[in-house]
Amino acid sequence: MREVTLQELKQLARDAYHDLWAGAKSMGRDVKLYMHWTAGDYDQTFDEYHVNITGDGRVWVSTDNLAEVKSATYMRNTGSVAITLCCALDAVSENNLGTYPPTEAQINAMAQVVCVLADALDLTIDLQRVMTHAEAADNKDGYPACAPYGPDTTVERWDLLVVHEGDARWSGGDVMRGNANWYRAQGLMREV
Repeated sequence: MREVTLQELKQLARDAYHDLWAGAKSMGRDVKLYMHWTAGDYDQTFDEYHVNITGDGRVWVSTDNLAEVKSATYMRNTGSVAITLCCALDAVSENNLGTYPPTEAQINAMAQVVCVLADALDLTIDLQRVMTHAEAADNKDGYPACAPYGPDTTVERWDLLVVHEGDARWSGGDVMRGNANWYRAQGLMREV
């Protein structure tokens, strides 16, 4: 695991561009960015994700090849990048995000990471290309990767259903995509 700047992350995405797109096209879809949480503490990182964001908003990569297939999002890993917030230990519901809920630094960093990756990979920041694990688990993009296993079904995975305790159910993805699109509209990540 090594810490990277947003500029370094953007270059990693550019380097993996053709391999990511080839993998995604072999699945009949565009490249996807999947947003997760680790269900750990703020400093606990995992190799199952390409990008880990610690509680203080620092960005770490587990590989120098973002096209490497990781095991983060069931039946959706080829042609995708898995980004995770290191948080949510003991989370049990959208009204109890555990002893390590997402921090504002993490939420902000996730938006910047998504914006940088989307720019480097020529992606629109929308539900079809940028999803929380909760959304992916219930196939909210309409892509039938597998039988649903998210908040509306078996509740096996509900990462980022919300980003703050008490937020409206299913608002997490909209918040994250909205923040990333704000950065894109401001042009703040183009300089990266």
